[in-house]
Amino acid sequence: MSTTDRQQLLSVRVSPSEFLLQFLWVVYAPRIESGANWRLLLQIITVKVSLWALGFFINFDSVTWDDKLVGGMDFLANSVLQVPFFLMSLMRYITPTLDRMFMDSLQWVDQTYYAKHKSEDPKTLRATYFAELRMYSAHGDTSKHRAPMDAALAFLIRFGRRAGISLAIYALSYLPIVGRFVLPAASFYTFNNAVGPIPATIIFGSGIFLPRRYLIVFLQSYFSSRSLMRELLEPYFSRIRFTKEQKKHWFHDREGVLFGFGVGFYIFLKIPLLGVLIYGIAEASTAYLITKITDPPPSPAYSDKFAESQVKWKNKQKFLELPLHNLDANNADTVGKEPIEAFDSPGKKFS
Repeated sequence: MSTTDRQQLLSVRVSPSEFLLQFLWVVYAPRIESGANWRLLLQIITVKVSLWALGFFINFDSVTWDDKLVGGMDFLANSVLQVPFFLMSLMRYITPTLDRMFMDSLQWVDQTYYAKHKSEDPKTLRATYFAELRMYSAHGDTSKHRAPMDAALAFLIRFGRRAGISLAIYALSYLPIVGRFVLPAASFYTFNNAVGPIPATIIFGSGIFLPRRYLIVFLQSYFSSRSLMRELLEPYFSRIRFTKEQKKHWFHDREGVLFGFGVGFYIFLKIPLLGVLIYGIAEASTAYLITKITDPPPSPAYSDKFAESQVKWKNKQKFLELPLHNLDANNADTVGKEPIEAFDSPGKKFS
């Protein structure tokens, strides 16, 4: 580990309350729930406790229905309602740890970039991301007086709506005769706009013969991967304000890269306990991703048309053709600037 890396690690400060929240997050994330579906989860817990109490009077060793019941409830909570994923995402609105992690990682990416290219002409290097982005408010336009909990409320509504739709589709799949077509039809509707009618039709045809459980896991993995990317990019979008339409086109123009990035991390998030650590790594990695799929932001005073200019990914084709060892090749130039001076602060020196 280099001197710079050690200095950055030692410079991290975590308050006792923040540490306690993170500890509770790791220990209880897979077990507790708050939000729109707490009644259903309370019923699941009640049934489990009741079965545990009945175990003192009834011998369940000779039957299997209790195991199937508990297994079905666990599947409902973890795969349909996505409880652990919900809790990990909710932590963003309780403590600023993830936002700080994104910004610290962005600073490290900038420092590493300039250290890697310190022998080159600074005028040919890209501008910084961290130095400019930290000048923006993390809560967007302060003139609109948005309450800090507005974002959390919007998240709860968004997640509650998605959980409600998931429960409705899951319930409809048990209808006689037409139930077997509900999940394949939902798959076709979902993927028709994303990949086209032919692949969506293939998915629909395959879904008719696949077990319900596999289809649900498949659909939820797709939706959760997209939701994961939305949450991981929140530190960027909370500072660079896009309109709803601009944001929609921004995601659409980068959907392939974002989906591949999100689904990879989502798979590891499913690992009990270790998943919350992976979430932190995903947030830090998103900072690096931002430097590849967006341009360096200007100072807030010159940011009026910046969001509009970022809707289209300008160097998309060139970036996708780059080898892994040369991903910096298409970064924006900074004519007449020497961004390396932005890091001349105490305790932040290159080794």
